[in-house]
Amino acid sequence: MIQIFGTKKCKDTAKAVRYFKERNIQVHLVDLAEKGMSKGELKNVSRNIPVEELIDTGSKAYEKRNLKYIKHDVEEELLSDAALFRTPVVRYGSKASVGYTPDLWKEWLGK
Repeated sequence: MIQIFGTKKCKDTAKAVRYFKERNIQVHLVDLAEKGMSKGELKNVSRNIPVEELIDTGSKAYEKRNLKYIKHDVEEELLSDAALFRTPVVRYGSKASVGYTPDLWKEWLGK
């Protein structure tokens, strides 16, 4: 099963959900606006993606918290504010991706 972390307002998250549904692949969507990513899930994702790549440096949340100007622990910031994530974060077994990456997903599914 595919697990997608994103928000309902994110167009790339909607495109990712549609990509898998069009291929009759079951999707479990976790809305980061309602429920953030757990520490264990973040650890699993960061095995494939450097945690620095998961933070959206162009987001309003990043700007609002002035993270550009202060030294911070990226993992801690992501766990405390899910609005900082680049979305969608897609998990398939032990694999993970960030952003809309249909070519990589196609590879995962062997199609």
